[in-house]
Amino acid sequence: MLLHLGAVDQRCEVYVNKNLVATHIGGYLPFSCDITDVVSIGDNELVVRVEDDSDHAYHARGKQKLKRGGMFYTATSGIWQTVWTEWVPKKYIERLWVTPDVDEKKLEIQLFVHDEQLTSEQIRVRIYDPKTNALLLETEGSDVDLSELPELLLWTPDTPWLYPLEIQLTTDAGIDLVKSYFALRTFTLEHCNGESFPRICLNHKPIYQRGVLDQGYWPESLLTPPSDEAMVFDLQEMKKTGYNMVRKHIKIEPDRWYYHCDRLGLMVWQDMVNGGDMLHQWFVTYIATPLSYFRVPLSDRHPYLLSRTKDAGREEFRRELVETVHLLRNHPCISTWVIFNEGWGQFDTHAMTELVRKLDATRLIDQASGWFDQRGGDLASVHNYFFKLRTRPETNRGYVLSEVGGRTFNVPEHSQVEKTYGYSKSETMDHLNEEYDKLQAGMDALIPKGLCASVYTQWTDIEDEINGVYTFDRKVRKIREKSYLD
Repeated sequence: MLLHLGAVDQRCEVYVNKNLVATHIGGYLPFSCDITDVVSIGDNELVVRVEDDSDHAYHARGKQKLKRGGMFYTATSGIWQTVWTEWVPKKYIERLWVTPDVDEKKLEIQLFVHDEQLTSEQIRVRIYDPKTNALLLETEGSDVDLSELPELLLWTPDTPWLYPLEIQLTTDAGIDLVKSYFALRTFTLEHCNGESFPRICLNHKPIYQRGVLDQGYWPESLLTPPSDEAMVFDLQEMKKTGYNMVRKHIKIEPDRWYYHCDRLGLMVWQDMVNGGDMLHQWFVTYIATPLSYFRVPLSDRHPYLLSRTKDAGREEFRRELVETVHLLRNHPCISTWVIFNEGWGQFDTHAMTELVRKLDATRLIDQASGWFDQRGGDLASVHNYFFKLRTRPETNRGYVLSEVGGRTFNVPEHSQVEKTYGYSKSETMDHLNEEYDKLQAGMDALIPKGLCASVYTQWTDIEDEINGVYTFDRKVRKIREKSYLD
């Protein structure tokens, strides 16, 4: 019997019937433990003891702050994702990685099995039709030849085809059956039509990624999505606004959120969750903003200024970076890994980039979103809230505006606070939409000049920050529905 805890912020001990069964550090990542020997028939007692230093330690914290305000929000502590139990065979599939290779028409399956050395004869794979759910292919072994399929249905935002998948493991302890899915798609950076700068491509075709920054907060439950329907509402409304991409900002959602992106057809830029010492806003925000615009290089070799003074904090970030990629790599929606944001806890940027590349070579990498660019990764990633829009395309990296906009409009009866925060202001909803349309048109004019993607700030208002497409309670849409993707 396995006990799964989706996420517990930050350090915890787990007791079942007064027996310590697990300890865990990391407020955004799931963990599991075997509780077979400590449960009994009838009532059982589960106790989770949690400590959380929030922004007063080097642990991952994202946008949480004990004293909220501006771009930082009320801290979450304790269990904030689902807790559940599962019965499995003694030899069971702990983790499944599915890596499609569209060009070679192959599917690589990696199984991590508890207490078992595998042979190909133990693994049986079944692939089903995305349209009809009819069985398309049944084979043994972990390397699957997709050329045997009658047709290859490619995943795109307009056609988010998902192939249902079954993996059956047979051992002397019995059978373990896992149901999953995969999609046929590939994200690359390519030079197209003789251009000197590269484009982001989906299935080797250029695609402009028009995205929105999503912090993933709710007024009634902070980091915790209040329901499955709440997650689906946000994602469906994003598509109605004209977005084909969402940047999940320094937060890891429950797996269900990524599943809905997979099936609805929303590409995802996934941020790693930042940690480190207390931020020096005067440096990483106020000074860095103009220096970045004027292309003044900023090194990542300043542990104090970038809030990475502790070796233990660096090692914890590396470990959680690896766990994040391992956790989410099966989701076809994820197109880009974002390692650092605006220098928050940034260190060893090139080494972290190479680590992510080694873990997953199938996605693009934004090594430093905003500023403190170290000229690595796949994207030249710029935040621009105050200056004239422009591009500075490069030969080997795609040019993206990974944060832009941030215009505020307050709807008093749907606002939590009197003091508000944002980057520019509109007094009426009509003016807000006029300025939004101008911004999108301005970015569209930069696409022929090399702009590959943009991320509008942000999806909803959050506490003081009222620059959302929607109000915090999701009851008022401030930016009207669009059809930019036509």
